[in-house]
Amino acid sequence: MELKLTRPIIFFDLETTGVDTSRDRIVEISLVKVMPDGETIIKTRKINPTIPIPKEATEIHHITDDDVRDQPTFRQVAKSLKEFMEGCDFGGFNSNRFDLPVLVEEFMRAGVDVDFRNRRYIDVQNIFHKKEERTLVAAYRFYCDKDLEAAHSAEADTLATYEVLKAQLDKYPDLENDVEALAKFSSRGESADFAGRIGYNDKGEEIFTFGKYKGQTVEKVFAAEPGYYDWMMNGDFPQYTKKVITEIRLRAKKF
Repeated sequence: MELKLTRPIIFFDLETTGVDTSRDRIVEISLVKVMPDGETIIKTRKINPTIPIPKEATEIHHITDDDVRDQPTFRQVAKSLKEFMEGCDFGGFNSNRFDLPVLVEEFMRAGVDVDFRNRRYIDVQNIFHKKEERTLVAAYRFYCDKDLEAAHSAEADTLATYEVLKAQLDKYPDLENDVEALAKFSSRGESADFAGRIGYNDKGEEIFTFGKYKGQTVEKVFAAEPGYYDWMMNGDFPQYTKKVITEIRLRAKKF
């Protein structure tokens, strides 16, 4: 079943130097932009992360320091990537928890301001886990009846993810063929930041999802203990999380 679209959606996958969404860098990015008329535009390229690629990471995606030495840095391609992504929704496999936070951090590190808050995000892994509990390789075999060649190649994983989603729509009649509905179904809970440190309560207020103030509103915590904001800003938190709490703090000061 083809995906019903009212605006373009980009399926994407990243290969990185590791799994820390705050510190690790992209070494390869693949984007499959699907237009409402079904046209697909594929862009895949390696990225120089400007830091050594650990052996453990290379063993997974087979990308070495030599492979990226002469490739552009993310800073050099950030503006063109932002333009390519303008006005698009996003789809991926485990993208809400990993790929998206890493991508946003790279944009912020490059000094390119992106606002993805009004986009919709379909995480195919979450649909899969809610329905079957499998990995991408198993998902591809389960839904598409094919073995995933070149697994952990960004382009192969990205194309497989898009194909799996279309097969999921064929398999599950109750899965609505609508990007907004799929985004809601594949979400594991809304968050104000992509790292999931700031969530929402039933009143729509931003709350902490971790630590000693878990469940309490960010605004009230900062009002009662201003030093907590400073602790977070100086701590090992993603840059986008810091941006979100700064916006909340500045908003509160206006009243």
